[in-house]
Amino acid sequence: MRIYTRSGDKGETSLIYGTRVPKNHARVEAYGTCDEVNAGIGQVISYIEQEEFPVKATLIEELHYIQTILFHVGSELATPEDKEVTWKLEQRHIDSLEQQIDKWQENLPELRNFILPSGHIAASTLHHARTVARRAERIAVGIQDQLHDSLAIKYLNRLSDYLFVVARTVNHQLDVEEKNLIADI
Repeated sequence: MRIYTRSGDKGETSLIYGTRVPKNHARVEAYGTCDEVNAGIGQVISYIEQEEFPVKATLIEELHYIQTILFHVGSELATPEDKEVTWKLEQRHIDSLEQQIDKWQENLPELRNFILPSGHIAASTLHHARTVARRAERIAVGIQDQLHDSLAIKYLNRLSDYLFVVARTVNHQLDVEEKNLIADI
């Protein structure tokens, strides 16, 4: 199978079910931004695989699961409003994120200040993926009236919280100090 189809050479692409839209359509922006989050998470996995810490296998498994669920988010965002979503998000996907957030947060020091996105390269990349998830959420909000009672916005909101807590966890597990905002500027 060829990877190139030439069907997008004039600036259009297909949504699910074949509806053609411009490549800068809000739906394409939304699911394309989810793809960016997914790539960032893949990069984090690559960094974590090179480290030794107690939660490595658990964290990698969770991140792979989230990568898969991001395809469900993309499916919801790429399905025209007059069609049925085939890979529908479920509340259990959000519940799972919330349980994981609570689990990771149990072992973290209390957050008393804003922190700078920094630390180990995996943590910094998680912070970057978090900001991209927030952008995907903002774009999805712009098309929420077209999203079939979708949980995509809620999932993206919770995902950014998860990525924040996991970034802190990576720094904590690898004994990398979190940097607070500089107070005397």
